[in-house]
Amino acid sequence: MTHSIPNKSTDIVIQNLTLRYQNKLLFDQFNMVLPEGKWTVLLGASGIGKSTLLKSIAGLPTGVENKMTSKNIFASDGDPITGRISYMAQQDLLMPWLTVLENCLLGYRMRGQAIGLEQLNQATDLLRQAGLKGLETSKIQILSGGMRQRVSLIRTLLDQKPFVLMDEPFSALDSITRLNIQDLAVKWLRAKTVLMVTHDPLEALRISDRIYILLGQPAQLLEYRMPESALPRQLADTQLLKAQAELLNLLSSNSGSARKFPGVDPEFWPSRNC
Repeated sequence: MTHSIPNKSTDIVIQNLTLRYQNKLLFDQFNMVLPEGKWTVLLGASGIGKSTLLKSIAGLPTGVENKMTSKNIFASDGDPITGRISYMAQQDLLMPWLTVLENCLLGYRMRGQAIGLEQLNQATDLLRQAGLKGLETSKIQILSGGMRQRVSLIRTLLDQKPFVLMDEPFSALDSITRLNIQDLAVKWLRAKTVLMVTHDPLEALRISDRIYILLGQPAQLLEYRMPESALPRQLADTQLLKAQAELLNLLSSNSGSARKFPGVDPEFWPSRNC
């Protein structure tokens, strides 16, 4: 089944962003650009501020002290970001009183949009592709964690927004299901401006156009050069496996020794932000 992408996307710009949690300075004059129509992945150690950054872009409460204004996070076309973002949290945030299909279509209801045959067919087809056929009328309580995460992802894919933020969207899935759902997400989010947080370097390498790594405190941004190949990349690609090893070593080093890794762009090391 084909699907349309009605919204025109544009760059998201993060400029001179400062965020502090208690006595910890997470970001100090932090800069980053999410390019239009590209899938960007953010890697980094737990607690470094990846999820906080996503919530800040989405305009959600972060629980941190900040000096953030609309001049720090904005769209390059000058229009407000508000209302143009789909956000998938680590928690599935599904409504327990709704069925699986109703949860998938929740975005339409919240926007006051009519749900017609086209929307029902899209949701049903996505559930089939995600391995959830036959569960359309089931309540959320009977689903496993991995099933719930797939329903949450489908809700995000159906949201039809130009900017998509996802926080570890495949973390609850087994290895085979994860690969299939990654492929599905790449297909449906093509031409969207995506920022995804993950702890899995191989996942980042498979499905992203750009990889950025957060290192240090306050966090600094480092770009990793991607292999030149179409998405989703194949696991059998030896270049991909070599890049995975480099990223794992880089993440474990968390120091200036990152210069020794050939995939790291020296222009972005150690103190320059994108």
